[in-house]
Amino acid sequence: MDFSLSEEQQLLKDSVQRFVREEYELEARRKLVASDIGYSEEHWAKMAELGWLALSLPEEYGGIGGGPVDTMVLMEELGRGLVVEPYLTSVVIGGGFLMAAGSKEQKTELLPKLAAGELKLAFAYAERQSRFDLNDVECTAEASAEGGGDSYKISGHKGVVFHAASADKIIVSARTSGGSRDADGITLFLIDNNADGLSRRDYPTVDGLRASELEMDGVAGTPLGQVGGGAALMDTVVGQAIAAICAEAVGCMDVLQETTNEYLKTRVQFGVPLSKFQVLQHRMVDMFMECEQARSMTYMVNLKVDEADKVEREKAISAAKVQIGNSGRYVGQQSVQLHGGMGMTDELHVGHYFKRLTMIDTMFGNKDHHLKRYADL
Repeated sequence: MDFSLSEEQQLLKDSVQRFVREEYELEARRKLVASDIGYSEEHWAKMAELGWLALSLPEEYGGIGGGPVDTMVLMEELGRGLVVEPYLTSVVIGGGFLMAAGSKEQKTELLPKLAAGELKLAFAYAERQSRFDLNDVECTAEASAEGGGDSYKISGHKGVVFHAASADKIIVSARTSGGSRDADGITLFLIDNNADGLSRRDYPTVDGLRASELEMDGVAGTPLGQVGGGAALMDTVVGQAIAAICAEAVGCMDVLQETTNEYLKTRVQFGVPLSKFQVLQHRMVDMFMECEQARSMTYMVNLKVDEADKVEREKAISAAKVQIGNSGRYVGQQSVQLHGGMGMTDELHVGHYFKRLTMIDTMFGNKDHHLKRYADL
């Protein structure tokens, strides 16, 4: 099987590498993370100018019409730079929902703005009791007479909503019928970030991103997709998001492996470089193998994420998430340990990559959750 990139994909890869090299030195990233919104609006505008925000969107709505492999190429390089702009939440997830279920009017209004960098989206799905179950939804939505049959009032809590503070609109899962864990009866809604009845508590996450806790009391929302059909929609788009973050994790692991290898070649102990010690050579080989296994599974899931067979698609997604969880933990731990005491410090970028890998493992289900899911499938 030919895994080489096309000419266009290689140009994309080169442009992201150049962006990371010029804009994402560790100290510059540290300043972005400490800013009010946690990222750079200038960087976001540049990403739009370079066409990255339009990459996966349909051509008829101002996009480029790329597929999962194109997104994979982009996300891997963003992972190498620990880029903090909300590409995953706005384009991969938000854009994915709009493409999969948006009405003609919603697509015409919102997708061109998303491609141009004029719209940011967030996805609110997690609740206190839900753990990793997307269908465990107690947030409720009731039809409202104020806006006709297309308007609902949403009430409830959502937690760890990434980039909600800077989003223009938030996609919320809420229950319109059924029991709290039923797949049937979940509907997705678009709400405005400044809507009446919405309160937000913002905070930084361990990996330097921003998230929010949302409390909703009669917030006006417009359905996105079929009423009661949100569960299948979330399975599809969250699967695409998992494929994307697997690629991001591979980028993080590559940097850790390369950085650690270079450190062992330059750090001298007992008069010889650490790279001359056989036991450390074995550990570096193990790190390399974990990176390559993670890369292989990422290629596989991005080739299968649009698979028509639901069971095969979900098996590929869970298998990749398990491998990414295992590999990310091993590579991160080894990198920190082999750097010695300074590997634990905030001044060295090794710890920042490990934090991001740890967060990726927990997003949309950790390795234990997906191992059980794979077995059930």
